[in-house]
Amino acid sequence: MTTQIILAGFGGQGILFAGKLLAYAGMLNGKEVSWLPSYGPEMRGGTANCSVIISDTQIASPIIQKPDVLLALNGPSLEKFEDAVVKGGTIIYDSSLIASAKENADVNICGIDATETAIRMDAKTLANMVILGKCIKETNVFTIDQLKDALKKLMPPSKAALYDLNCKVLDAGYEL
Repeated sequence: MTTQIILAGFGGQGILFAGKLLAYAGMLNGKEVSWLPSYGPEMRGGTANCSVIISDTQIASPIIQKPDVLLALNGPSLEKFEDAVVKGGTIIYDSSLIASAKENADVNICGIDATETAIRMDAKTLANMVILGKCIKETNVFTIDQLKDALKKLMPPSKAALYDLNCKVLDAGYEL
């Protein structure tokens, strides 16, 4: 099975880290993975996205034309990628920052209050983890525990004290 995911938002929202975490979880679980970041020179505040492919078989190209899943943390990113999602695919967007997605009967559309949830948990910079928790629940690409294991191994020692908070925020997203 192959799952192609595009994560997109503003620079500084943790899009690239969230994508790297997905790819790392794939690696730890014996999958073939690809992580391809894309961002402008201004990065923080500019647009950022990354493509993650998780597969049981070899990946021929890191380029995603038709994602199975889109995680969008801002309106411009949703507008840019929503029409590319495959029939039967999933769009998860931050309804705290985006009014709505286009109606599309062929795609599972899920708006969650990622930013507001993170703020309520005193973790205002972790909306990326909220939306990632929801992604895990909706796609079953990994278990939440597999993602937490990857997070523990991926976090640099200087951020180790934030592991528990990240896990709580992931769980909150999973439960939305």
